[in-house]
Amino acid sequence: MGRTQMALWDGNYSYNGLQVQVKKSMAHGFQIEGSYTFSKNMDDGGGSVASDPFRNSISSLLWFCKSCRRGLSDQDQRHNLTVNYEWDIPTPKSFGSTGNLILGGWEAGGILSLSSGTPFTVLVGGDGLGQNNTDAYTYPDKLSTPGCSNPVNPQNASNYVKISCFAVPNPINQLGNSGRNSVTGPGLFNLDFSLFKNFPIREALKGQFRAEFFNILNRPNFESPNDNRVILNQDGSSPSNAGAITLMNTTSRQIQFALKFTW
Repeated sequence: MGRTQMALWDGNYSYNGLQVQVKKSMAHGFQIEGSYTFSKNMDDGGGSVASDPFRNSISSLLWFCKSCRRGLSDQDQRHNLTVNYEWDIPTPKSFGSTGNLILGGWEAGGILSLSSGTPFTVLVGGDGLGQNNTDAYTYPDKLSTPGCSNPVNPQNASNYVKISCFAVPNPINQLGNSGRNSVTGPGLFNLDFSLFKNFPIREALKGQFRAEFFNILNRPNFESPNDNRVILNQDGSSPSNAGAITLMNTTSRQIQFALKFTW
């Protein structure tokens, strides 16, 4: 028996956002620029041909029920802030030629990135809806018990999702109320820093020593637990590693040194 591929063009996508940019041009050896976006994306699915184009997408969306698949877009990020700066560190003239040779010509710079996490969908394993489908799709019910307004444990990679905040729908062939993309993954906080030393060699030949520090704070930035989003079995038990995070969004601290020559 062959397989029929279906493409849909009945989706609806909405984006509302506020974008702000502030920039101070280079003056007195210092410049800084910041960009901030506050937005909300809503849609009926992440793609027309492939229903799961992103890592946090789910397949087998109920094409006949728009309200069942309506939710935050897979690429929704509520807050996004980026700040970059550059500073030509001044050298007092009183240091003399030797002092200027050692302490002069330094530049410092950095990029600060902060953003909200992307949403993901928690699921109940098995084919509770009776679709004869191997993909898990049933939403669990989200409970309104104390501590469940935000059903995650921030910065807890082993138990990111609060499993106790969800329950198997009763009856099992009913779609739970948690909905698509109802849980938000970890946010991002990353700081890169650079320190340069410029030194003339002769005539037009110039050198530059570069020290660059990526994720200088060595902060763990986690991705959403997309590989463990099935948090409940149909009998109410939890699979191993349910709601656990397995991937990082950034590397650990990375340091590199370089020499650059221009002429």
